[in-house]
Amino acid sequence: MKKIAIVTDSNSGITQKEGKEMGIHVLPMPFSINDEVFYEDITLSQEEFYQRLSEDADISTSQPSLGELTDFWDKILKEYEQLVHIPMSSGLSASCQTATVLSQDYEGRVQVVNNQRISVTQRMSVLDAMALAEEGMNALQIKEVLEKEKMQSSIYITLETLKYLKKGGRITPAAAAIGTMLKLKPVLQIQGEKLDAYAKCRGKKQARKTMIEAMKKDMQTRFASYVQDGCFGLMLAYAGNEEEAQDWKQEVQEAFPGYPLIVDPLSLSIACHIGYGALALAGAKIVDVRAKK
Repeated sequence: MKKIAIVTDSNSGITQKEGKEMGIHVLPMPFSINDEVFYEDITLSQEEFYQRLSEDADISTSQPSLGELTDFWDKILKEYEQLVHIPMSSGLSASCQTATVLSQDYEGRVQVVNNQRISVTQRMSVLDAMALAEEGMNALQIKEVLEKEKMQSSIYITLETLKYLKKGGRITPAAAAIGTMLKLKPVLQIQGEKLDAYAKCRGKKQARKTMIEAMKKDMQTRFASYVQDGCFGLMLAYAGNEEEAQDWKQEVQEAFPGYPLIVDPLSLSIACHIGYGALALAGAKIVDVRAKK
């Protein structure tokens, strides 16, 4: 029997195909579209999601049923002694808390990580977990390391439209109308537990510049020691706008020369609330396996 399985959900942006290639297990997240249930990357592709979004379909996020989650774990535990489950941030979804409660019935074989990550930073946690497992750590040890580093990440996001913030009640219809008229592009931030406003910019070009400056500031202050030690990674994400994302990648590479960039579609759980055309810049501490030996 194999020792440690690394498990995450599709909020990480890791597809089913990538999961198989990486040797990890990806739980597909459910979405309700006009009262019909779909599963990300199983019965709902990125293209289908944005098509339905453009049609103003009624889309809402959900979490797997208790039975779906435990069946998923049970199947994995037939081949592995233990598993580490890395869900999206508990501040953004109840799925982490649900998994934590269910894991108590597994006598330590299932360890749920609550390290406040989502999308590309959640992917980084998966990569960290894989590295720690390769160094011989058990599931509980991996959980403890990842949770110790849980606040060591930042995500900045700019939007194409204010429509979905208005729809979700995060801004008033009047504010959305004024913002649209003035061509304001908000920059939002996720630093752990929740999505917050960061800045208002005149146009997307200015918003992109603002995100780069925000990340530079983070790297010079709260992440300075990780940057110095070579234990910091940069990531980009986008919401359906792949061509624009490649242009964004070039701009970020010029701002941060020498940094390899992970570029992923934005998790649909976030895209559902901010819409097509968003761009994100993220950074996170990379667990230094050398320091864990």
